[in-house]
Amino acid sequence: MLEFLKNPILTFQEFIVLAGRTIRGVFRKPYYWDDVFTQMDLIGIGSLPVVLLTGFFSGAVMALQMSRALQTYGASSQVGQIVAITLVREMGPVLTALMVAGRNASGMASELGSMKVTEQIDAMRALGTDPVMKLVKPRVLATSVVLPLLTVLADFVGIVGGWLVACVLLSLTTSAQYWSNSWRALEYNDITQGLLKPFVFAIVLSLVGCYYGMRTTGGTQGVGRSTTQAVVVASVWVVVLTFIIGRIFVSM
Repeated sequence: MLEFLKNPILTFQEFIVLAGRTIRGVFRKPYYWDDVFTQMDLIGIGSLPVVLLTGFFSGAVMALQMSRALQTYGASSQVGQIVAITLVREMGPVLTALMVAGRNASGMASELGSMKVTEQIDAMRALGTDPVMKLVKPRVLATSVVLPLLTVLADFVGIVGGWLVACVLLSLTTSAQYWSNSWRALEYNDITQGLLKPFVFAIVLSLVGCYYGMRTTGGTQGVGRSTTQAVVVASVWVVVLTFIIGRIFVSM
């Protein structure tokens, strides 16, 4: 039993150490702003098409599936409220984070893993450069800035998708009523929750991608293994954290 728990505990311990070094490094120089902006472009602009597509069809599917139930209870006018609250609180942050995890956490793991197996990270240490400051911190900073912005765009596009289905295709309600209910349904608690989640997700999924990349061993097979582990672990953390954060806000 103890042997079974040894590896997970050691992995979690190493991850916490990396996270602590990265967070402490955020408040220390150097910052490598060129690397930060490069990562923001790769993560933000690169993920924009898939995030917008996912957000749009999430809102559209939500309105489509809710239409029958709302018509049964004579509450078709509330479709905008349901779409807005569900997207901003839960679906927008979670789906955006999962898309970014699949696209960028894997990319970080494969990129850093390739550097690890080719001994570029060891050479960096030999030259006096801290790999955490040079490689991990820019990716964490860039993801923390970009993911909340991507989530806002996904939420808006999702609400537009819900409007297209509810008002144009199914004529459940008028456009004015849809947008009015969507706007009035959102409270400061919903917006805070919808922005805090992607910020926390960004830190975790970028750290997970970098962690598995930095501990890669075994050549090209090891890179593939690290990439798969990064995507799986980051996705699981997103689901777990959305429950934890949601539970905290429900208790407030």
